[in-house]
Amino acid sequence: MWMCPKCGRNFRNINQSHYCGKVPKTIEEYIREQPEEVQPRLRQLQETIRWAIPEAKEKISWSMPTFWKGRNLIQFAASQKHIGLYPGPEAVEAFAERLTPYPTSKGTIRLPLNQPIPLELIADIARWCEAAN
Repeated sequence: MWMCPKCGRNFRNINQSHYCGKVPKTIEEYIREQPEEVQPRLRQLQETIRWAIPEAKEKISWSMPTFWKGRNLIQFAASQKHIGLYPGPEAVEAFAERLTPYPTSKGTIRLPLNQPIPLELIADIARWCEAAN
């Protein structure tokens, strides 16, 4: 068993990824609670999505930054080695050719922290998510 030193919860796996602490109320609060070295990348992602879909409301859903317009359009979250982008399985399928440099799974795109964020691609995916809504 492993106990998280921040929240005190016990887990089966060492350093198991989880959310500990209070649920943030805003995206800005979420970003401030992340490691300092990841914060600029998260802000860049937030600004890109905000620019691409300006009518979407920013909120926290499932403890993640979310852009919402009648439903969750696109979400993101920080992990230890990547930023997870969650546009849904249809978006991942629609952009499969452009996503080949990034690990993906059903509805998830992993943006490694050691690579530049593909801002143009993220904007295109966000706009696609809004149009598909």
